[in-house]
Amino acid sequence: MAEIIQRDGTWTFDGEALRLTPGRDKSVGLLRRTMGELTLPLAALAGVSLEQGRKAGRLRLRLRDGADPLLQATAGKLAEPNDPYQLAVEADRFGVAEYFVDEVRGALLLDQVPSGPVDGYLLPGPAVPVSAAAGDGSASFDGERVRLEWNWKTEEAKSASGARTLALGDITGVEWHPAVGLENGCLRFTVRGADASAPPKYDPNAVELWGFKKDPLMALVAAAVQARLPHPAAPVEDRPAKALAPAASEPGPEADHDALLRRLRELGELRGQGVLTDEEFTLAKQAVLKRL
Repeated sequence: MAEIIQRDGTWTFDGEALRLTPGRDKSVGLLRRTMGELTLPLAALAGVSLEQGRKAGRLRLRLRDGADPLLQATAGKLAEPNDPYQLAVEADRFGVAEYFVDEVRGALLLDQVPSGPVDGYLLPGPAVPVSAAAGDGSASFDGERVRLEWNWKTEEAKSASGARTLALGDITGVEWHPAVGLENGCLRFTVRGADASAPPKYDPNAVELWGFKKDPLMALVAAAVQARLPHPAAPVEDRPAKALAPAASEPGPEADHDALLRRLRELGELRGQGVLTDEEFTLAKQAVLKRL
């Protein structure tokens, strides 16, 4: 087993999977802290590298194209503090980082893991229900429907028709873009039969983002939806009407009930840590309770 512990986080490799745990340092982005620990199967990995600087370095994981719904929805645009596949390394730990890289590369070679793209997600995506509020509105997803609600900063042309509920079966695509410079970002859903040419500011199927702290949390909603849409690389004839995140087996009612109770506890912890506001907590809690 190989492990590297840093203020930025801890990465552990047991020969079959990598466990990525975000650190508690203030430099760790809100998205990484909210996602918590991730388990990454070796089969999803295309490579790993260590970039060394004079005072610090960075470990980077490169995933196979199409393996992760989060990367699919964000198109690789997550900034370093929020990218779960990067780890800041202090200079005095370069030796440990190099050993970690060698162990992972050796396993990839030994298991003959291909580095090419995949036609199905190898990571499940964020658990549902999930919700976030940023920019001119809030978005929540319960696994079947997306709910978009607006705030007082929303353009009247978009908010006049009220909150939007989008059925998963009507969504053909989702994308998240960060704000860059003077250009605002967005969380946008492509909906069957709807005009997608309007700017996010006026698009009723998009939340406009202005570059504030909570913008990256919208990527969680995007990834959760992406994981349940048909994989972009899957053959058309193999795409189901409603694509679900791959799983070894369908959980029974009891397992699903336990998962929802765990999600309620997680939401309470996030509110206690100040990650979720009372409003966001209430919205997410209601979505969970509807499924119990």
